[in-house]
This record gives sequence, structure tokens and C-alpha cells, in this order.
Amino acid sequence: MTVSRALNDRDNVDEKTKQRVRNKAESMGYTPNRVAKSLVSRKTHTLGVVIPEITHAFFPEVVRGIEEVAYKSDYQLFLTNANELFSREKEAIETLRSQRVDGLLISSSLTHEDYSFYESIIEGGAKVVFFDRCIEDIGASCVSVNDRESSQKITEHLITEHGYTQIAHLSGPQKVSIGKERLQGYKDALEAHNLELNEEWVIQAEFKEDTGYDAMIKLLEKGREGHPDAVVAVNDPVAIGAIEAIKEHGLTIPDDIAIVGFTDDIRSSLLDVPLTTVRQPAYEMGEQAAEKLINVIEDEDATVEKIEVPTTLKIRSSCGC
Repeated sequence: MTVSRALNDRDNVDEKTKQRVRNKAESMGYTPNRVAKSLVSRKTHTLGVVIPEITHAFFPEVVRGIEEVAYKSDYQLFLTNANELFSREKEAIETLRSQRVDGLLISSSLTHEDYSFYESIIEGGAKVVFFDRCIEDIGASCVSVNDRESSQKITEHLITEHGYTQIAHLSGPQKVSIGKERLQGYKDALEAHNLELNEEWVIQAEFKEDTGYDAMIKLLEKGREGHPDAVVAVNDPVAIGAIEAIKEHGLTIPDDIAIVGFTDDIRSSLLDVPLTTVRQPAYEMGEQAAEKLINVIEDEDATVEKIEVPTTLKIRSSCGC
């Protein structure tokens, strides 16, 4: 009993005895059995993290922020990648729950819009916080940016600072919150400046370079009304793919077509024509998401809330500046 109390740093063992026990434990190569400890405390001090993809810099940077907060709070992470498939996301969540993680941080995949699965695990007592891609009104907090407002701001930069009036949008899937909100922000900017929305210039591109390339090719091949003079991409990978398509058509950026993105991917400032974009603070988002989840785990009265991390515009050459 004394050894157990010493290793758990209890007050009813003096410091000299604690140190003797620790020294002996270290010399024997002893490590505490976290599984046995969790059976007593009903906590494993582990967090499950589910991300939709890992190929781009945004989500690894979010995970860095999560890990830093978790480490300081004595939590370990289990990281899973759904590869933008709901079936894999569901399997990952079920596996993490079977490992008795104390809470889940989830950025949902783009292939599903039936939220009953999330509702069932939350109603079943799972501690959940969403980040980046929000699912609202199901009893869980979310940490994200104001996608609609940020998208409106960068579209308005093209209108007010450069006078572009023929602006296209390479959108994300409308089943995902960020795709829907960023499209709406683009539309808000056009409406605010009395510019007509050309539905043929809104092309769904998902979130990757190859889909951005394909969407831009479709836009350039429409031809009936000529190409737009500016493009707002749903994120930087889509913008990077679109830039390749623009170059292949013998057009230059920004002289023939200006383009802006969203995320501030690590590559965006290194392009031949650096990309104007919305800086989405990934590390800070991870920090705040982890802090919120730990608060939910440790405080039964924690409130459900939507936490917004502020964005900034990163003005570079691709818009004409």
C-alpha cells in the first residue's frame, strides 16, 4: 500500500519514502500499469483524434496543436485517418471507443450527411468535440473558423482592390460545412457588390490538387462566355491544382486570371506566383479543440459551444497585388 501511494504521489507518504520507492522502481525498470490504473480511476488519459486526410499540411499542423495541449495535461493521443470515407471514419471511432479513450476529436469526412451515428455515440455518453468541419446542433462543441465571413472577405478583396467582376468559384462538397459555408461567402460578396452570379462558373472541386485541376479545366473549356478574370478556390490545394491547369492553357497569373485560396498551405508562399489566401490558424485550432475536449472530460457541467478561431488575409501576388 505504501509503494502504491508513493508512486501515485499521495500526501500520506513522506517525501523521503517516496524518493526511495521511486529510485527502487527506476532501478528495476518498473513502469505503471495504465490499464489497471484506468480500471480504478475510470479514465485512460487518452484522446482519440479522427482526421479526414493526412496528405496536406493543414491537418498535421492541427494535430501538433492538439498534441502539445494533451501532453501538458498528461493525455496521450491515438491518431486515425479516415481518408475522406465515412465507413473508415465510423470504424475508427468504434475502435477508439473500444480502447476506452476519454474523449474524441473529430473532423468529419466528406462522403456522408446522415448524422445519426454521431448523435447515437454522443447520446451514449461519448465526449466529443468537432474541429474544422463542424456538425452542429447534436450536443457537441466545435472549434473552427468563420468560413463564410472569411470567404466573403477574400472575394471582396478581388472586387474592391482590383475591380474584378467576372469571378468563378471552385467549391468544396456541399455535404461538408466548410464547402457549403465558403460557397455562401463567395455568393455574399457578389450580392453585396451587385454582381450577378454565373452558376456555370461554380464548379465543385472537392479538396485536392487533382480535383482543382479537373475543375479548372472544365471552367476553361466552357468557352461560351470566355473565362473568368478571377477565381476563388475553396482551399489552397484546389488553387494549386487550378494554377497548373491555367498554365497548361497558356494563360498567366494574375494577368489573364487572378486566383486566391483558403488555408495558407506551407507551399502557397513558395509558388512561382505566390498565392493570396486566407490564413487558417491550424495549430491554434488544434490547441483550442484539445483544451475544450479536456474541459468536457473533466467538467460534467461544461457547456456546448462553437468556438471561432480568427483568420487573416495573406496578400501575395496571385491576386494582382
